[in-house]
Amino acid sequence: MAAGFGRLHNPCKQALAVVSARSPAFADVSLHQTTQVDGVSKMREIERLPLAAGADAVLQPGGLHLMLMQPAQPLREGASLPITFVLEDGREVQGELKVGAAKP
Repeated sequence: MAAGFGRLHNPCKQALAVVSARSPAFADVSLHQTTQVDGVSKMREIERLPLAAGADAVLQPGGLHLMLMQPAQPLREGASLPITFVLEDGREVQGELKVGAAKP
């Protein structure tokens, strides 16, 4: 299991929403959000990540992020992995994940 972080940008003049993601490098990719409730971190899968026109969504530790399950191969720091984001209207956007150093 690994987590994906970064920034998603909506360059369109209309709102859109990411409803799923996939990568041939992982058996499963899902959108998750971590929240703090009474001092306890809780993580849950989200079905939809809305992006207003011209807005960014920041995927970061302790907040929105990608859960990357069962890598097809061992992850190597510096490697680039393809990812596809599926939008609510059916369009697909290609992206790239850069493998960073594992955090202790």
